[in-house]
Amino acid sequence: MDWQTPEDTVPSAFITDANVRSLLGKPQATGAWREGDPTGERQFVTVTDLPLEFSGRLPSARIAYETHGTLNDDASNAILVAHALTGDSHIIGAPGAGHATGGWWNDLVGPGKAIDTDRWFVVAPNILGGCQGSTGPASHAPDGAEFGARFPFVTIRDQVAAQVALSDALGIDRWAAVIGGSMGGMHALEWAVGHAERVAKVAILAAPPVSTADQIAHNSVQVESIRTDPAFADGAYYDAADGDGPHRGLALARRLALINYRSSDELNDRFERTWQSEVSPWGKGGRYAVESYLDFHGNKFARRFDANSYITLVEAMSSHDVARGRGTVQQALARATMPALVLGIDSDRLFPVSGQEIIAEHLPGNLDGNVPHVIHSPFGHDGFLIESELMSEQLTRLLAV
Repeated sequence: MDWQTPEDTVPSAFITDANVRSLLGKPQATGAWREGDPTGERQFVTVTDLPLEFSGRLPSARIAYETHGTLNDDASNAILVAHALTGDSHIIGAPGAGHATGGWWNDLVGPGKAIDTDRWFVVAPNILGGCQGSTGPASHAPDGAEFGARFPFVTIRDQVAAQVALSDALGIDRWAAVIGGSMGGMHALEWAVGHAERVAKVAILAAPPVSTADQIAHNSVQVESIRTDPAFADGAYYDAADGDGPHRGLALARRLALINYRSSDELNDRFERTWQSEVSPWGKGGRYAVESYLDFHGNKFARRFDANSYITLVEAMSSHDVARGRGTVQQALARATMPALVLGIDSDRLFPVSGQEIIAEHLPGNLDGNVPHVIHSPFGHDGFLIESELMSEQLTRLLAV
């Protein structure tokens, strides 16, 4: 659950007048990629008759994905990179037609980088239920209208099942590595446990073995902030005029989430108690700088995401439990015997290191014995996106095994 756009994968900064001007104009009802929009670097595969854990079957689903590098003759050099909650398939590259933002891991993927595309064939799919090309609530249902709130409930396991179907369509029987952070780390863990025979190595970055009550509580408040926006209209808002969609509720959900994505030390050190302008926030109508920071990023997010999709994906995160139907967490993790990098961030208050400690203790192939590799970062959960040098060292170590 992180920012996953290049302008956000930097230390927090004060909001300038230019920032504010960039959001002038009314936001559309949805920031989803829609049929007819420029495809950009996306490719598409349609999978059929996809079974869902708790919602029957999805007769047809389109998976958007991007690739970088060249697949070798025996398809043994393929790496799957799973994005987090609000990411997409645009893992590297510049913003442009079809891509509102640049690649979210530009520093780590590419020629000569940690995930070297001169060696590896990298596949980055948009997850099922997302809003950047894969089938989700903003997609058209068989009746021609958007799914909206009718989109089926999907779990982390369902999203991985869609990735498995994508793998089959691409002719990749076994991934050289599956790598993911945050929600993508949940996918990586599910791949390692549920499809161990198809994963040679795995990297689980800043992700837990199960979503805890505390994490579910935070998720539920974000979901409710969207649903209580009158413009949400029970999920049927796609025909709303610009400015009349549920952007306020979605922006509030984002602001609530952002507080957990960075550490308290970073926010305190960066903003202290400074004002956004010369107007006092003490009864004079002014604002604290940190308030403007949260507002700006919340409002910006509402212009590139879809409210129904946000609910779908947050609820999928809350469903995460690697042990469901597999005995105990320890028994489930014992299935994953491949070399594994389990990485935590010491300032992460969204998915604390205690979760990675459980995973590391019980994964037989953990590179660091029975403990995770913990990086020191002031940036909290988003450290796996910001600390490029530290992440590069660890991914290089895994891929060299």
